Amino acid sequence: MKTLTLKNKFQTNATLLPNDFIDNYMVDANGEFVKVYLFLLRHLDDPCSSLTLTMIADCLNNTEADILRAFRYWEKKGLLRTERDADGKITALELQKMSLSGGEAASAPKTGLSARTAPSVSASSSAQPAAVSPAAPSTDAASASLCASRASKAVPIDSFRAQKEIKSLLFIAEQYLGKTLTHTEMETITYFYDTLHMSADLIEYLIESCVENGHKSMHYIRKVAFSWVEEGIETVSQAKEQSALYNKNCYTVLNAFGIKNRGPASSELAYIRKWAEEYAFSPDIIAEACRRTITATHQPSFEYADSILTKWHGKNIRHLKDITALDEEYQKERTAGKAAPRARAAARNLNNFERRSYDMESLEEQLLNSN
Repeated sequence: MKTLTLKNKFQTNATLLPNDFIDNYMVDANGEFVKVYLFLLRHLDDPCSSLTLTMIADCLNNTEADILRAFRYWEKKGLLRTERDADGKITALELQKMSLSGGEAASAPKTGLSARTAPSVSASSSAQPAAVSPAAPSTDAASASLCASRASKAVPIDSFRAQKEIKSLLFIAEQYLGKTLTHTEMETITYFYDTLHMSADLIEYLIESCVENGHKSMHYIRKVAFSWVEEGIETVSQAKEQSALYNKNCYTVLNAFGIKNRGPASSELAYIRKWAEEYAFSPDIIAEACRRTITATHQPSFEYADSILTKWHGKNIRHLKDITALDEEYQKERTAGKAAPRARAAARNLNNFERRSYDMESLEEQLLNSN
């Protein structure tokens, strides 16, 4: 019998994704976070892979801050463990084995994925993602022991994680602000986390967005944090949506007023917030009030525009067609108001006509004598 030659043309360049991840983790995760996890998973078995934080961000078309937020999310879920140096920089990433329940991940051997944010990140591993075993624990005693073990570790893990997150936040804040934080500034950031119960992701985005808008003052950052808490903003996506609405309203007003190359002053911003939030006017109505202000005063005037919008709010204006109806009603009243003085003037002229007076007895006597 001849020896058979086996040729392999099967595509083996693939990444194994456990079903447990799809069933229990992917559903609740942000799509960008899923992308980061799959990217790390793909590079586990690539012995020649060399990664940096910048490279990961570029490959996934994200910012480095987005990548760090994804790392923290998967760390909270127990699928990722980060190792940091004394300066708070990530020196290694370790993917964790998934639990049967899809909750906290069980401990697993190191995958060998080393990720250095500076200057480089290397990735290599021969470990495979753990498959989900359908078998239940063999004894009730073993199950109880596992539950007790997890319960005993819950509090210390949370405390340790909080300390790591705060330490990471302080480091990130220094990078954004470009300086060493004062004791008061560190206490403020800790206050956001401990007292206001803002997530680490949200605090990082808070600092990032304020700095990008040209505000590095911790006093300003604190005011924004308080406003987010009052408005019920708890996630980065909610904050981004609110920020987009703020930018849209400011652009509408400044563009209608012809104001270029600057943002609104604090007093002007108060008016914009009043019109958009308290009065709940849409941008097109606010823009119409600004246009009428320019027509009437020939210059930007937030006070004049506010008088218009306050009147419209009192009239329960909600659409541009409501403004048209109000204008028509005003024109009718104005026309009627002009007609009334003319009618009164005509009546006065009629009353001023000099009437003749007659002596009826004298006229009757003259008539008899003429006969």
